[in-house]
Formats: sequence, C-alpha cells, structure tokens
Amino acid sequence: MKKIGWLAGIVIIFLGFQALAQGVTLPTFQLGFKTADRPDDVVNTIKVVLILTVLTLAPAIIIMMTSFTRLIVVFSFLRNALGTQQMPPNQLLVGLALFLTVFIMSPALNDINQKALQPFLANKMTQAQAFDEAMAPLRKFMFHQTRDEDLSLFVQLSRMEKPKVRSEVPSLVLIPAFVISELKTAFQIGFIIFLPFLVIDMVVASVLMAMGMMMLPPVVVSMPFKIMLFVLVDGWGLIVGSLVKSFG
Repeated sequence: MKKIGWLAGIVIIFLGFQALAQGVTLPTFQLGFKTADRPDDVVNTIKVVLILTVLTLAPAIIIMMTSFTRLIVVFSFLRNALGTQQMPPNQLLVGLALFLTVFIMSPALNDINQKALQPFLANKMTQAQAFDEAMAPLRKFMFHQTRDEDLSLFVQLSRMEKPKVRSEVPSLVLIPAFVISELKTAFQIGFIIFLPFLVIDMVVASVLMAMGMMMLPPVVVSMPFKIMLFVLVDGWGLIVGSLVKSFG
C-alpha cells in the first residue's frame, strides 16, 4: 500500500510539473478568515453555505416530495412477505426505487427543466421566481396523491385559516400530508401483497403439523413455494406495473 501511495504521489507531481512546463494555469484553493471589504462578499459566502446545506438535504427532499416513499415501503413489505431476509439487498431495492422514481416523476422533471431551470440559467427570471416555478409541478403531483383528510389534519395542526383554493396551502403543510398519505397507501398495498404468502405459510404449517414434523420451521419449507409462486405469476412485473399505475 505504501508503494502504491508513493507511486500515486510521484505521478501527481510529474503531471503538475508537466502542466507548468506547458503554461497551463493550475487553480489554487485558500481557506481563511479576513475582513470583508464589500457587503457582496458576505452575501456570496452565505449563498455558498446555503447551497451546501441544500445539497446535504437533497436525499430527504427526494424521499419526501416524490414517489420514492411508496416504492421503497412496498418493496420492503414484499421482501418480508417472501421471507428471503436480505435478498434482494437494500442497495438493489433502493436503486430500483430511485430509477422508478425518475421514471414516474419525468413529466414533473421536464416541466421544472423547461419552466424554471432553463429560464433561470438564461437570466430570464430571478431565483425566487425559478423556485416558485420549480415547486409548481411538485405541488401538483403531491396534491394528486394526498388524501383530503390528511391535508385537513395538517391544516388544523398548523392553526391557519382554512384555504379556499389549493394554491393557498403552503408547502410546509402539503409535504407532511403527502408523506402520511403515501405511507397509508404503501401499507395498504403491502397488506394485499402479504395475503397470498400468508396463505402459503398457513397451509405449509398445517401440513407439517399433521405429519408430526413440529421441530421443522414452516418458513424453511414455505419459502421455496413462495418464491416459485412469485416467479410463475411474474411478480416483479405485476408489482412494478401496479405501483406505476397507482400514481395515475
């Protein structure tokens, strides 16, 4: 390992000298505290800090404001119903849920790109206007998936006046109502998924009890039958297709 480290250091130094010999300007990085001469310097520093903060919260934003919540909860229910422990692994389920999220959210992402990102990059709108335009497709998606009773619950908890139209509902009220609705829908789908596998477990347990094989765990015998049933009915196609269609 030490030889590899020394070799990497020599290569970096060699490339640096070669770049200097060719007249290539190498960037420098300085970190420190000094007195700001202009207020703009302080504002730009605050903007950088805010951008870094948003980047750290990006995974939570993706989970809370998209279809990812319903997908990953249903996949977890499916794995528990099959009784396969860690198969498929968590990384695979999360990756599949992310790709399906991009697929489901593609209309909203296209609207954000056309109505918010591109005009902002072209200096045709301010940051506040771009943020409002970017939130509009996400709010439309969340409103379509949020139950009225969940939305009413958080409107009451916020102690705000009852909004007359949906545009008056703030995002801080809409997002938790959307998450609660997604969890409720995911648990309903998970219950339906559990039923056929539960029947198999009960049948296998009854057969083993009748045969006097009480020391053999029923899960060991029922798991191959559950996997075989899931493969024969094209379970992944049915699950994924039903999930995508459930978002309309």
